[in-house]
Amino acid sequence: MPFALLDRWASPVPDPRKVAWIGEHDYAHRGLHGAGVPENSRAAFAKAIEQGHGIELDVQRSGDGHPVVFHDDALERLTGETGPVLRRSAAQLGAIALSGSAETIPTLRQALAQIGGQVPVLIEVKSDRDTRVAALCLAVRRVLEGYTGRHAVMSFDPRVSRWFRIHSPHTVRGLIISEGEDRALPGRIRRRLWLWCARPDFLAYDVRDLPSRFAARQRRRGLPVATWTVREAEHDERARTHADAAIFEVAGDPAGDVR
Repeated sequence: MPFALLDRWASPVPDPRKVAWIGEHDYAHRGLHGAGVPENSRAAFAKAIEQGHGIELDVQRSGDGHPVVFHDDALERLTGETGPVLRRSAAQLGAIALSGSAETIPTLRQALAQIGGQVPVLIEVKSDRDTRVAALCLAVRRVLEGYTGRHAVMSFDPRVSRWFRIHSPHTVRGLIISEGEDRALPGRIRRRLWLWCARPDFLAYDVRDLPSRFAARQRRRGLPVATWTVREAEHDERARTHADAAIFEVAGDPAGDVR
């Protein structure tokens, strides 16, 4: 009961009209990618749009301050180049081929121009302890200005949701959570503190942690729950039972467990 009262005060639920669309779609994780179609590529987004799926994508900040659609903070896993993304300009990154294809790294602006409101999009803002969160969030907000398609930003970092709550309150914002092995009392306390700091409009929860008492309580009081990454029939059943939307990959996608 004390936690329920504190949640209501420290992290009030959003107006249902603001977030109802979250549960109206499932979302292709980094686009509908697979053999010959790299993750977070325009080709992967085109396939998702063609099949009517929402899109989840990742953004990093380029060296010249632009949000680019790329999962990792370094180039090695996904390209033939090496080094941090932050050391390249958006133009330089846009000239780098994604491995196994002729696709290149798009900017967020290019990706949103392609999506054009045809399907909803969840934008994961990647960060670490050294990330200048305010600068990255501001760069994302500038791209989102004037974009009328359904969209939301989300992050493991509660500072991202907090920034958008203060500086862009109309933007739908999510907190990504993975309980992993951190399920003892210190972990439960941390998740509560992250929730209160972020004040998200929805949660994106690790499907391996469902069912979760924490996720269920937040869902009951009005926070939609999307779950990632749904890859198996068992995951799909968990998503249908314990969440409002699935962030999924089809069998054979090469992303593995890289978050």
